[in-house]
Amino acid sequence: MFVGLDIGTSSVKAVLLDENQSHIGSATSGLSVERPHPSWSEQDPDSWWTACEKVMDELAVRFPAGMGAVRGIGLSGHMHGATLLGADDRPLRPCILWNDGRSAKQCEELERAEPKFLTLGGNRVMPGFTAPKLQWVRENEPDVFAKVAKVLLPKDYVRLKLTGDHVGDMSDSAGTLWLDVAARDWSDDLLAATGLSRQHMPQLVEGSESSGQLRKDLCDRWGMAQAPVVAGGGGDNAASACGVGAVEPGSAFVSLGTSGVLFVTNDRFSPNVESAVHAFCHAVPDTWHQMGVILSATDSLNWLARTLGTEPESLTGALGTVSGPADVMFLPYLGGERTPHNDVRIRAGFAGIGHETDRTALTHAVLDGVAFALKDCMEALSAAGTKVNRVTAVGGGSRSTAWLEIIATLLDVPVDVPADGDFGASLGAARLGQAAAEGRTSGIFAPPPMQMQIEPRHDIQDDYRHAYERWRSLYPALKQAGF
Repeated sequence: MFVGLDIGTSSVKAVLLDENQSHIGSATSGLSVERPHPSWSEQDPDSWWTACEKVMDELAVRFPAGMGAVRGIGLSGHMHGATLLGADDRPLRPCILWNDGRSAKQCEELERAEPKFLTLGGNRVMPGFTAPKLQWVRENEPDVFAKVAKVLLPKDYVRLKLTGDHVGDMSDSAGTLWLDVAARDWSDDLLAATGLSRQHMPQLVEGSESSGQLRKDLCDRWGMAQAPVVAGGGGDNAASACGVGAVEPGSAFVSLGTSGVLFVTNDRFSPNVESAVHAFCHAVPDTWHQMGVILSATDSLNWLARTLGTEPESLTGALGTVSGPADVMFLPYLGGERTPHNDVRIRAGFAGIGHETDRTALTHAVLDGVAFALKDCMEALSAAGTKVNRVTAVGGGSRSTAWLEIIATLLDVPVDVPADGDFGASLGAARLGQAAAEGRTSGIFAPPPMQMQIEPRHDIQDDYRHAYERWRSLYPALKQAGF
């Protein structure tokens, strides 16, 4: 048996698989995000561990025989989170999350002062990444910065609790901006730019390698007959790629989670900083990937549902099948945007609202707006010379067939829907746990069974193409107006 733990922004998910990767069981525990100031986004690191204990305890109660046979545990987690530990391995402050925007000033200064962030790091210096967050702490919380002994990413703090070791993997660590991504190693120059050194960083392993073994007290607690290995694991998107079999060059997926991602696997480091494309290591050896990232995918739909006092599923269910683009347009920039604008200050907006606009029209506009933003990502990847022929859909938003149909139409590629898309990252983590336990990657990362394939709607494609061109004019208009 193998366990995958996914440390998400809104919940921790665990999945239990057997040696044939059949789904035995799963458990979920919710998390909350704190926003003490505008553009801030934080979480208590210990809330991740409490949630992990809860889901593992639940699996141990429901599937005692299965948990007794666990040989490998894999981890995935939301990237970029700055988890600052003192010498006693306790958090010094709340973790600054991936969607936190406070460090825009530090980003501009770091890009000017250290151009290797764009070459070795392979990415624009964005407020979501870890390095500028540490620079913000250095400048604004110097007492905290002086006590920092280790900087870990969210899943690696959970690993510390599981194994007692400070270890990170290549895919997640690439998102700190301290990694020489081509060399798959920490960069002394990039660390020094934020007042840090290798001593502040965890040891690096590949995602499919062992990072240590589960502590004996936890083995006893969860009824495990022998200590399973804990795999290096991966950042949430790299782990999702392992879950849907996107590990060969050219394979791709689209993720509709809190954020939105268009992910393509590469056989080499392929940066495109001009269009704010992310270029990171993959969770498997000798492999890299590119991502176009939007900050508010299902977050946009959740915001609308919360504002209207209803549930997201109620809104998408009432929409039904779409017959063309919405009359109303929506820019999904609730907390700024990454690809292609790298603009932490821009904000969302509707255009074209009239007396006749109802909640169905607003829902349609939100789904279109997120899909248009993913089309921006596709354009940025195309500009980098990357060709995408089909994508697999993962994340909670993939439960909406209408949404996927809009995306397929705009991206002009078929969209494959796995039978269980909501556990893509935890499935990938479990597969990485199996790879580490069995000492192999061959045969581990096959695509899962697909529930359906959604083709582009050619009857409405021209209408959507024209709507996309109109939608693209909204960003410069809002930007000029000071939004």
